[in-house]
Amino acid sequence: MEQLMSNEEALAESEKDVALLSRGSVDLIQRSELVKKLVKSKQEGIPLKIKAGIDPTSPHLHLGHVVLFQKMKQFQDLGHEVTVLIGDFTGMIGDPTGRSEIRKQLTREVVLENAETYKAQIFKLLDPKRTKVRFNSEWMDSMPTGELIQLASQYTVARILERDDFQKRYQASHPIGIHEFLYPLIQGYDSVALKSDVELGGTDQKFNLLVGRTLQKAYGQAQQVVLTVPLLEGTDGVRKMSKSFANDIALESTPFEMFGKTMSISDELMWRFFELLTDESIVELKQRHPMEAKLYLASTLVARFHGSEKAKEAQDRFNLTVGRKGGSKVAPEIVVGAVPVKLVALIHGQGWADSKGKARRLIQQGAVEINQKKIIDPAYEITLSGTDRYDIKIGKKKRYSLVRGD
Repeated sequence: MEQLMSNEEALAESEKDVALLSRGSVDLIQRSELVKKLVKSKQEGIPLKIKAGIDPTSPHLHLGHVVLFQKMKQFQDLGHEVTVLIGDFTGMIGDPTGRSEIRKQLTREVVLENAETYKAQIFKLLDPKRTKVRFNSEWMDSMPTGELIQLASQYTVARILERDDFQKRYQASHPIGIHEFLYPLIQGYDSVALKSDVELGGTDQKFNLLVGRTLQKAYGQAQQVVLTVPLLEGTDGVRKMSKSFANDIALESTPFEMFGKTMSISDELMWRFFELLTDESIVELKQRHPMEAKLYLASTLVARFHGSEKAKEAQDRFNLTVGRKGGSKVAPEIVVGAVPVKLVALIHGQGWADSKGKARRLIQQGAVEINQKKIIDPAYEITLSGTDRYDIKIGKKKRYSLVRGD
């Protein structure tokens, strides 16, 4: 931390810090509390405890997670203590946020396996020497039943049902597991266990983060400040980035795959990527040609996660295989892995159809062609290897080129 300051100096510096930290955020609850915490931190020379939690429900992190971790890095660069809380215990419950049905529970083995892969990915964004990685099984595995009941008594069913997703499921007579009610309580208790000063999360986590404030007060602690960041849309430009929507760009993507997927997004979404994933000046970038700006974005992201040399190789390959040939524009390229790609999932994930049902109907109606051959089987799968390339036509106007990333 910096040398101790006077009250006036600490207040002025804290106001500057809040301006930086709140940039690009959605909710800041409460701003005045964050200023007070920062002032006290500067005067006493004690860093704030910053917490962000993720559940290891999939082995892959993607660019959507970067929005959160970039905000953590800002706190870290200001000298504060950053803790990434991996919810290996809550991961077995499954976050009910945004769910219209009970989520399939994961086994401890799968959760721990996924959690291990997170460490290396997290350190692509945060300084490993200054980042703590904790697991909520550290305190939840050993919590006596009596204490769990005491924890559950701190919140009412009525307040839990204020959550939009629970409310909708209840009104629609869709089942809600009692274990799902425990999720926000345990996530909130994580803040008690870590005595966090600030908790970060996506806008979809606001309810859970506020539960943390309530529980800290109940356990006699100072309440944490809640700061939420936007959810980054996926490559389809519509839904939030998620592997389940097949619209994600994974941090462990190959350089060429990351480059190609970034180049496949719309110009409008490109500015959103710049805003949430970089510190670049959008005003200056908008003076460039959109293609030039997008190439810069793709190169910047690949360089961040794979290094500048790999970024150059990816751009050279992209220019060679995709650019303009003979003056005619090549179809936009979609980069996938070697595993079989379900045609229905691809059409839906890329936003070419609003639902999987509509994607199936497009196929059954003969509106989908692959390499100039109509495909009418909704169960059709594509497997690419080596330099395979599939030309896909959707309807009369939409044409795409599907390739494999190495």
